[in-house]
Amino acid sequence: MPQRGSPALRRRRLGLELRRLRESLDMTGDEVSSRLEWSTAKVSRIETARTLAKEADVEALVGLYGVDEPLRGILVALRHDAAQKGWWERYRNSVPEEYITLIGTEAEATMARNWEPQIVPGLLQTEDYVRGVHHASQDASRLPPSWIQDRVEIRMARQRTLLHVPDPLTHVSVLHESVLKNQYGDARVMRDQLVHLIKVSELEHVEMRILPQDVPPPVSTGAFLHLAFSDFPDVVYEESLRGGQFVEDAETVYTYERAFGHLMECALDEVASQELIKKTIKYWNR
Repeated sequence: MPQRGSPALRRRRLGLELRRLRESLDMTGDEVSSRLEWSTAKVSRIETARTLAKEADVEALVGLYGVDEPLRGILVALRHDAAQKGWWERYRNSVPEEYITLIGTEAEATMARNWEPQIVPGLLQTEDYVRGVHHASQDASRLPPSWIQDRVEIRMARQRTLLHVPDPLTHVSVLHESVLKNQYGDARVMRDQLVHLIKVSELEHVEMRILPQDVPPPVSTGAFLHLAFSDFPDVVYEESLRGGQFVEDAETVYTYERAFGHLMECALDEVASQELIKKTIKYWNR
């Protein structure tokens, strides 16, 4: 089974920590580059995680900053972990770059808050439902069958590594009621998907609520995923017709957090949400 953990996020952690150390000494990037005979651009690329520092680079920086053990050992270990490959890297040629970035970021999140007005959240989908979603997309006719299979495999691997591990991701979602009747696949696929929602919602670390059809959506945004971390700033991944993009500005991220809280207030509670899902299963028994 693939393991949790994101080399990409560890690279960003390493860069942020090296920047923090530099700034704590009131040193500029120009001063560091001059002392180490590097280009200023190299210092910037390391701190912003646009490039992975070599181990020798990390040693040079911690030496310049006067870092003692155990922090030095932590930074060297962080650099080693950042150089590893995530399980998702082998799919890089068959999925969009922003999706690869999402998986790498999501891998170290502690909590995900997901608003879905159209489809079942990816981490809660069945394999057949995933296929139905991809075959219904406007890109389906242009994608090689092997690419669609890769996307199915990725979705299942995300679920295994995030929800079904000893230290799982806490997943909280609000689904619009229409999601339960938006058909992807045949009636059996939809019925099985709703049965799966009931089952997964019983996991201690999964909370799912339904926003009823007769309640006007209290937010005007499309689907979004708010990711929280134990030692890294929250980020939001939002989806649109043009693809996905990350929102990292703290004030904007907080706006999404408040919007999700409002959705939770307007949605049914967990028990009533499960009852509505069970009722809709009968709809797919036709």
